[in-house]
Amino acid sequence: MSDVSGADTVLRLAGVAKSYNHGLPNQVDVLSGVDLNVRAGEVVALVAPSGAGKSTLLHIAGLLDTADSGEVEIAGQSVRGSSDTQRTALRRQDIGFIYQFHHLLAEFTARENIILPQSANGVRPSAAEARAEALLERVGLSARGDHRPAALSGGEQQRVAFCRALANAPRLLLADEPTGNLDPGTSDQVFAALMDLVAATGMAAVIATHNLELAARMDRVVRLEGGQLHDGL
Repeated sequence: MSDVSGADTVLRLAGVAKSYNHGLPNQVDVLSGVDLNVRAGEVVALVAPSGAGKSTLLHIAGLLDTADSGEVEIAGQSVRGSSDTQRTALRRQDIGFIYQFHHLLAEFTARENIILPQSANGVRPSAAEARAEALLERVGLSARGDHRPAALSGGEQQRVAFCRALANAPRLLLADEPTGNLDPGTSDQVFAALMDLVAATGMAAVIATHNLELAARMDRVVRLEGGQLHDGL
């Protein structure tokens, strides 16, 4: 597939390969030489059949898993040979994650769920709260900041999850079926909120989805098939 690399490239994967049961008769080759560059401000849709390895690809891009071979770079910084501590620091500072289920902490309010990752990153309480308020306002939830997740609708919970992912102003956003748990109407509203957040921040984003209509609304579509990426649907 074709990629354009440059100084504004936030995510670079080159020749990334990943197998499970390595060396055994039942070895499964999930990724076989994946190449991908994603620039700042670009939203890339990742589409693939179930079991094709898109979650594995996102986990490697997000430094939650390691490739068997190949290069992974975040904002020009190679992670080859990085320690767990270094990878954790890079992940905390530069990468935001969104999953199909919101994974909010039930005992904390919406605002507190957004403040917590900032506190873990050393942000002052007043600044963390101001950032949380600004993000909630951006997704239309200013009036819901004091509510715990159980008091929020599914769409509201996922919008809070978006805010939490963006709390530390990451350069790269990785989302795995972020609207997969929602009905079509709510899915469209939540997706619009996500695209608005990405556009406002200028981050790079890779969004895995089965929804081809949503994929077509992103800047670029890549398809994972046979362990490799291809352009288009």
